[in-house]
Amino acid sequence: MSLNKEVVLRGAKDAFGAPAAVLFAGMVGFGAMGQANGLDIWLTSATSFFMFALPGQVVLIEMLVLGASGVAIAFAVTLTATRFFTMCLTLFPQFPEKQRSSFYYLLVHFMAMTSWAIAMKDFPKIEPDKRLSYFTGFALVCWGVSTPGTALGYLIAGQVPTYLSLGMVFINPLFFLLTFTEVKPRANRIAILLGAVIGPVSYLWFPNYSLLIAGLVGGTIAYSVDLSLRKKAIA
Repeated sequence: MSLNKEVVLRGAKDAFGAPAAVLFAGMVGFGAMGQANGLDIWLTSATSFFMFALPGQVVLIEMLVLGASGVAIAFAVTLTATRFFTMCLTLFPQFPEKQRSSFYYLLVHFMAMTSWAIAMKDFPKIEPDKRLSYFTGFALVCWGVSTPGTALGYLIAGQVPTYLSLGMVFINPLFFLLTFTEVKPRANRIAILLGAVIGPVSYLWFPNYSLLIAGLVGGTIAYSVDLSLRKKAIA
C-alpha cells in the first residue's frame, strides 16, 4: 500500500487551522491540569504522545491523584476508549478494500474526535482512493500538535488564570459538537439536541453516570425517532 504524497500534504494543510488549533488548545488545558494536580511535565506530556485520547488522559490524572490501583486505572481508561470502536467501525469501511493493510493498526493511534468528525463530514466529497492519504495527513498533524500543546500548558499554568487554562480542555469537544451538526443524518442532530438536555438533567441525580445515560438514552431515542420517520416517509 502506498500513500499519495500530494493528498497527504493536502490533508495536513487542512488540519493546520481550526482543527489543529482547537486540539492544541485542549491539550494546553490538559497540561495545566497535570501541573495543577502535581504531576511532572514528562508524565503529563507522555500521555498525549502515547495515549492521544483527551478523555482517557483526564481520567488517568484524576485516578492517579486519588491513588487508585493500576488495575482500576487501566479499566477506567479502557472504558473511555470504547468510543474508538464505533468510530473505527464507521470510518475505516470508507477506505477502499484494496488499500486495507496492517497500516491501519498504526493509523488508528492517530485518530481523534476531531479527525474522525472532519472525515465523516468531508469523505463524501473526497474520491475513495484518496481518503486514506488525506486522513493520514490530517490525523498526523492533529497528533503532532498534542504533545507540544501539553508541554506548553504545563509550563504556563502558573501564569494564566486557572479557570481559563483548564477551560481550554472543553474547546475540543465543543468543536467536535459543532462540526458534527453539519453531518447530514437526521439521527445525529436529534441525538445532539437530546444529549444537551438529558446530560445536565441526569447529572443532578447521577453525576457519575450522566454521560453514559445521556449517550444511551439520547442515542436510543434519536435512532427510534429517525427510524419511525423514515418508515413513514416510505409508506
